[in-house]
Amino acid sequence: MTKVLTNFVDGQTAALDGNDMDLVDPVTEEVFAKSAVSSEQEIDAACKAAARSFESWGQTTPSERQLALLKIADAIEARAEELVAVESENTGKPKALVLSEEVPPMVDQIRFFAGAARVLEGTSAGEYMTGYTSFIRREPIGVCAAVTPWNYPAMMAVWKWAPALAAGNTMVLKPSDTTPASTVWMAALMAEFLPAGVFNVVLGDRETGAALVRHPIPQMVSITGSVRAGMQVAAAAAADVKRVHLELGGKAPVVIFDDADLAKAAEEIAVAGYFNAGQDCTAATRVLVSPRVHDEFVDGLVEQAKGTATGAPDEDVLYGPLNNANQLSHVTGMVERTPDHAKIVTGGHRARDKGYFFEPTVIDGLQEEDELTQTEIFGPVITVQPFTDEDEAVRWANDVQYGLASSVWTKDHGRAMRVSKRLNFGCVWINTHIPLVAEMPHGGFKHSGYGKDLSHYGLEDYTRIKHVMSHIEA
Repeated sequence: MTKVLTNFVDGQTAALDGNDMDLVDPVTEEVFAKSAVSSEQEIDAACKAAARSFESWGQTTPSERQLALLKIADAIEARAEELVAVESENTGKPKALVLSEEVPPMVDQIRFFAGAARVLEGTSAGEYMTGYTSFIRREPIGVCAAVTPWNYPAMMAVWKWAPALAAGNTMVLKPSDTTPASTVWMAALMAEFLPAGVFNVVLGDRETGAALVRHPIPQMVSITGSVRAGMQVAAAAAADVKRVHLELGGKAPVVIFDDADLAKAAEEIAVAGYFNAGQDCTAATRVLVSPRVHDEFVDGLVEQAKGTATGAPDEDVLYGPLNNANQLSHVTGMVERTPDHAKIVTGGHRARDKGYFFEPTVIDGLQEEDELTQTEIFGPVITVQPFTDEDEAVRWANDVQYGLASSVWTKDHGRAMRVSKRLNFGCVWINTHIPLVAEMPHGGFKHSGYGKDLSHYGLEDYTRIKHVMSHIEA
């Protein structure tokens, strides 16, 4: 019997009420489950449940919210293999890597926000006008709506609900239409430790997300997704003056100077470029390299690519398939349009007869105006272009619509500091690429969006500021 995934609203699984869609296993290309497509009535029910719950959850103390989040983190950690099985079936990701590289950070991030909720900072109270005392209240916003992507379904859900709930908000979250399974699983687990209605999940397609954004109850909308989706969300939210938090696409430049440790750079960039099949907005997939070491670096990168394996969840591989047929078509099309002045040095093809697998690919000789340089590929494709000097490297690095992440590879500390200052990206790594920690913010500039995930900045995004002034009686 085919599994059916349905909404989780007001503390319980909702009955399927209307349309559904097929969920396709990206490894086998076969339908493995069906998912509800929520109607506007079902979205309304979820938003109203969140609003009712906010009346009490918004009044809880930080310590009470901390305790609930810590219990959730412990439960996810204890049931990690169960979560891995759900996530891998839905996404095709290698089980070993989900267990080692995704679940531990998720648990740590929940615990971080559990503690951070108790140490929010603000302007100290004082008499800024004679006879009056002013102080600042940092309050929850209310009901928050969230839309999450398919590249890291469980982790991106955590990035939304953990700060929102820690700050005292309630939430209605719509996961990607292709990867809802782990979010539904998580909602059921969380219900063991949260009052009904604090965290709700509505399933569906693009129109479901649009309807959630339009709904009058949520006061904030947070999305991780494509630039196009972010623009649509921002436009829809503007009609109701909702707060908007956007974490969108990326095209991370990886700037390699001639004094870099080339062997280390090739090894780490290959991992950071091919991990999760390159389906990461911070992936190290756009390399700018000094001409003096260009050939040596490309040789090393090709060697790493040839030693990188893709395969099914139970295999010992670095990455699994692309998420869906449309994404495979997108990546394949971009590679097939490689311009004549560039060269596919290795890879460039679908990896298996069945499943949305794509070979680890290196394309050399690209120019700044090329589609492969300017457009997010979101696949296991690393592009390379040589630069002439530091100024050109910085100019080219910044010459894209995105501004999320970047890295600089050099042994020259002064150069690293100069270039990191000039790069117009929300994160600059030096002699590494892609590590994230809960204490530091993640978020970009330009078309990569605004607002921060993780860190105190991420928590503050889910709060509002109120000034209270009291007249002091003489």
